Amino acid sequence: MPITIKDVAERAGVSVSTVSKVLNDWKTISNETKEKVNRSIKELNYTPNSRAVSFARGNTRNIIYLTSLSKGEAYTNPHMFDIMCGVFSNLAKQGFTMTMMDISDEVHPKETVSDIIARKSADGIVIHGSVINQDIANLIISNNFPHIVIGHPEIDNRLCWVDTNHLLAGQYAAEYLSSHDVSPVSFIAGKKTEFISHERERGFRTIMLKHHKKITPEYVEYTSSTWKEGYESTKKLLSMVIPPKAIVCENNTLAVGASKAINELGLSVPEDIFFLTFDAYPYTTIIDPRPTIVDINVYDMGMQAADMIIRKIDNPSLMIQSYTTLPVVIE
Repeated sequence: MPITIKDVAERAGVSVSTVSKVLNDWKTISNETKEKVNRSIKELNYTPNSRAVSFARGNTRNIIYLTSLSKGEAYTNPHMFDIMCGVFSNLAKQGFTMTMMDISDEVHPKETVSDIIARKSADGIVIHGSVINQDIANLIISNNFPHIVIGHPEIDNRLCWVDTNHLLAGQYAAEYLSSHDVSPVSFIAGKKTEFISHERERGFRTIMLKHHKKITPEYVEYTSSTWKEGYESTKKLLSMVIPPKAIVCENNTLAVGASKAINELGLSVPEDIFFLTFDAYPYTTIIDPRPTIVDINVYDMGMQAADMIIRKIDNPSLMIQSYTTLPVVIE
């Protein structure tokens, strides 16, 4: 069996916490005690692990990533995994571990967060925006617990968060079309109540108006973001008396349906119509015709979230509310 810190403590005749303090070179430990512990370490050929070294520091070097991992999550929330990989990669580089915690089936997710704080099982928590609620927000704020929310939370302005600037992404799409002097243009959006869709549409409208290309209501379609609605909306728009010269889909799923409709009508991209969508993943590499993409590197956003949670651990009073990672247009 492997030698543990407990074995070292028993051999040296001291407590586990004393061994940990020696490993961390605490100045309050006497030289005599240090010699006993170091002699026991050498005799037992003990190699301390990172948890043992962290014990006396009062930290775990572990970050909880709180999210929902229900069946089909990879399809309904594909960017979450890129973000998670970015967080994990950067934490690992800085000597931290990351523990994923799923609360999709929990009736009272607040209790899970309360347990994390009470047991001190992590130094901080990264919370995906899809699972944050006011109860969790109140709990982490009242305990001044280090946290970063992925996505701009609407529920509490005291939360620390990191997000991509969806309004800016919409502006990039509009600038691209304006640079090609395309008019009229259409926008197939998600539901009016969806924050990301609303921000992308708002940014898009702002820049089009700046270039004196106002988007009238008949050129905007609101949907539930299914591929079938993307298909039907595109067919409807392209059958207008004055059809749009550009179709902009707010997300990949809508773009799947739009590409099918464009194909059926025998139109070429971009000769007959400009075709744009947002985010490179998951469908843009397999649909035909290929759209121009306004992409945001969400992996990079995850890496920045890791930097921010470590800063927050070092300074719990630090307020972090930041948009990260500029969009890029991929033709």
